[in-house]
Amino acid sequence: MILQGKRSNYDTDVFLPIIHALADQAEIDYGSGEKTDIAMRVVADHLRAISFAIADGQLPSNVKAGYVIRRILRRAVRYGFAFLNFKEPFLFNLVPVLVHQMEQVFPELYAQQVLITNVIREEESSFLRTLATGIQRFNGYITPPQATLPQRGKGPEGRVIDGSFAFELFDTYGFPIDLTQLMSREMGWSVDMEGFRKGLEEQKARSRKAATTEASDWIILAEEQTKTEFVGYDILKTETEIVKYRKVLSKGEQYYQIVLEQTPFYAESGGQAGDRGWLISKEEKIEVEDTIQEHDQIIHITRKLMIHPDLPVTAEVDGVKRRMTANNHTATHLMHAALRSILGSHVEQKGSLVDESHLRFDFTHFTRMTREEIASVERIVNAKIRANIPILEDRSMAMEKAKEMGAMALFGEKYGDRVRVIMFDPSFSVELCGGTHVPATGQIGLFKIVSESAIAAGIRRIEAITAEQAEAWWTEKEHLLASISDLLKAPKDLLKGIQNLVEETQTLRKVAEEFRKTKESSVKESLKSQMIQTGSITFLAARVDLDPESMKNLGFQLRSEIQNLFLVLASESTGKANLMVTLSDILVKEHGMNAGTIIRELSMEIGGGGGGQPHIATAGGKNPAGIPAALEKAKSFIP
Repeated sequence: MILQGKRSNYDTDVFLPIIHALADQAEIDYGSGEKTDIAMRVVADHLRAISFAIADGQLPSNVKAGYVIRRILRRAVRYGFAFLNFKEPFLFNLVPVLVHQMEQVFPELYAQQVLITNVIREEESSFLRTLATGIQRFNGYITPPQATLPQRGKGPEGRVIDGSFAFELFDTYGFPIDLTQLMSREMGWSVDMEGFRKGLEEQKARSRKAATTEASDWIILAEEQTKTEFVGYDILKTETEIVKYRKVLSKGEQYYQIVLEQTPFYAESGGQAGDRGWLISKEEKIEVEDTIQEHDQIIHITRKLMIHPDLPVTAEVDGVKRRMTANNHTATHLMHAALRSILGSHVEQKGSLVDESHLRFDFTHFTRMTREEIASVERIVNAKIRANIPILEDRSMAMEKAKEMGAMALFGEKYGDRVRVIMFDPSFSVELCGGTHVPATGQIGLFKIVSESAIAAGIRRIEAITAEQAEAWWTEKEHLLASISDLLKAPKDLLKGIQNLVEETQTLRKVAEEFRKTKESSVKESLKSQMIQTGSITFLAARVDLDPESMKNLGFQLRSEIQNLFLVLASESTGKANLMVTLSDILVKEHGMNAGTIIRELSMEIGGGGGGQPHIATAGGKNPAGIPAALEKAKSFIP
């Protein structure tokens, strides 16, 4: 700033290229107004923050760091929306400017440019839809006198936005309170901020109550170590002793956290779920429900405490669950390598979950995978499984050497100078990993992808299963095919049989639709002949043999054909009563009639309820015997 002779950071070459690009896009000169200048500075600053964060691996989300990124991005969009008149996504257009500026000093921006652009564009689009919904709700609140939205406040001239409604916009629709205030001021209204803050505090109190965790002090039983010795790579059972424990109360449930001198239990880390198993003494066997890690200490979660916690215990991991988890973890490595082989080297891991039941893998890719691509990935992984490739493990490799080997790092993990490297064929799969794996790929048995979907812009998610779960999946599909074949009388060509059935169903639907239209037309002509004139109003209350949807369609047709129409129709379907009221627009405007009000009164006769718009409303009830009374009651609403 000093070297460039500027009085503000925003006037230096760090921000000005972005600001000038933004000004061109907004068609507003930078320096022409205080509010627009501030908005441009906010957008430029926030663009840098979110772009660097995404390039570093942090995606917008609703939790933890991802929530911070989402809030920053939405604040930038809000300033563009409110002060620069952007109603369509605009931030993503500025990414190339930032990349051009920083690609020499931060090459990750250039490498991740497509991902950054897609993520920002998707987040912008989503938030702008939220803004549109909030604006629609806001306008509906302040405009029509007959609005059924929350009641207005009782401030001067009644022009106060009720605090509970402002909080509903914020909490339910994600509509920023400062934007509600801005729009209110523009319309000559104010916002009951005391009521808003009350709703906000009540929500915070509920959240605090739900998240409250009370932990007692640690009870120290032995000399405490800074790091728990983990022996679970080699054995699943060991003699040990309890170093310390404490009682924890969370969400009304009590459990214990126990730290052992050494343990075979793998703590939740790197996407792999923590081990389960047992702590065993001469007197009892206590279940370990989960294993977590805090400050280099492995913590075992139990519902009970040993009767004599000061005596030696046997720590035993549930071998079946560990084996199934290892199957899924190794399969994740094989699938990662296969994805890069099929889709390209742009595929990078962005998250994972591995437990005994399945694996979940998030990765960068910009289009939906085709069936052929999914099948190719499955073929590669299953081929590697059949090859029974033994694990190659180095528990203390220099980080630089691992990088030279092309080892893939796990998204979100922090690594030291020395790392654990897992290889299944050094030319195929090499990854930095602290998790548990199979001794050879043949143990996995079978691999099957069960779903592939988008979770964010440029981020896909695969869920897959292995071994017994995969076998059970195929068995279920075989049973399903057998059942379908039985229903179709076991045709030689099952697919052709299903196609024929679909074609027959489509034909029958067309016939049924034609019949419905013919019936509607016949009923309509019959109703026209029954209508009576009461003053200037054309009235009819009648029972018809139509389903609720056809009855409503008929109401729309008749109100467009007959002036001053007040029509009430009733029908019985599947043992329930249905009512429909429709009014011409002139009856609503000049006579103050309201179909919603009328239908609520009539529905009492059929033991139900309903509602709708001023010109058309419907109701349902469980008492068809009340239909004659409802039709008779309708006459009392003729003005």
